[in-house]
Amino acid sequence: MGHEHQAAIIFNATFVRPAKFYLNGFSNIPHVKYYYVFLCFVYAVTVLGNGFLISVIYLVKALHTPKYMIVFNLALTDLCESTALIPKLLDTFLFDRKYIVYEACVSYMFFVLFFATMQSWTLLTMAYDRFVAICFPLRYHAIVTKPAIAAILVFTWGFLVSLVAFCVSLIDRLSFCRSLVINSFFCDHAPTYKLACNDTSLNNIMAYVVFVLVLCIPLILIVITYICIATALIRIASGEERVKALKTCTSHLILVAIFFLPIVSTNIASVATYIHPNARIINSSLTHTIPALLNPIVYSLKTEEVLSSIKKLYKRNRLSNTAPSKQLM
Repeated sequence: MGHEHQAAIIFNATFVRPAKFYLNGFSNIPHVKYYYVFLCFVYAVTVLGNGFLISVIYLVKALHTPKYMIVFNLALTDLCESTALIPKLLDTFLFDRKYIVYEACVSYMFFVLFFATMQSWTLLTMAYDRFVAICFPLRYHAIVTKPAIAAILVFTWGFLVSLVAFCVSLIDRLSFCRSLVINSFFCDHAPTYKLACNDTSLNNIMAYVVFVLVLCIPLILIVITYICIATALIRIASGEERVKALKTCTSHLILVAIFFLPIVSTNIASVATYIHPNARIINSSLTHTIPALLNPIVYSLKTEEVLSSIKKLYKRNRLSNTAPSKQLM
């Protein structure tokens, strides 16, 4: 019997798929229940804000444009990510249900990672929209059409579902014969696969591939689009037109900063210096939850089209409510 065959038999005999994992995030953090109350508030505002923005875009026909198809997609993604993460997080730690079934853990990992990646690529699609609007204003309505944006969004959903599903499916080939304690606040990819006692090199490679495809490339492309936008704005002779064009980008720039800055700074800090596990967990949880909270607020308050649409809806509802009361009189 060859050494390779013997090794295969030993591996098959010792391959362990655990029934449950134990989530160890937020352990030994003083006054952590106040943080859970804060997350409850974040989730409530996130659901209300994104639900309201989705409703406004759906109800107001003037917002049925390619640009607001992207905004609708971002709001839907934010709503789904928060719903995938926060209720389960609160159930786990607030009610001390830290054991999670293996299959549930893998599903949890997929949905949180997928909707997080969707945010990144949706922001890139927004950057493309602003790039065409400012650099090719005369051709904007010919290039950025509803079918074109629908095709981009469908491709994005399909590509990211496949990418994240493949990355998560690689967990199934791992044997967990040592610790089953995940040092994170959810079934995060890296803290989970690093618990395995067999070869995790493919998981490690895929983690880097996803990081590059989901964060690095979108951020680099967004920076390039804004360099092109800045160049186009410099060529605009009129100062008023320059300011008007720049205003259309402010909401998007705020969203990009809210999403990318915490993630990039956390990853740089973790490589450059030592970060306490509790500080990393809190920072990571805020990175996953705060952008979804702020995105609808930024778009509702910073975009004149949305504000005017909200006013129109309010007036329409007011008129519809006053009409029956006049008939009764």
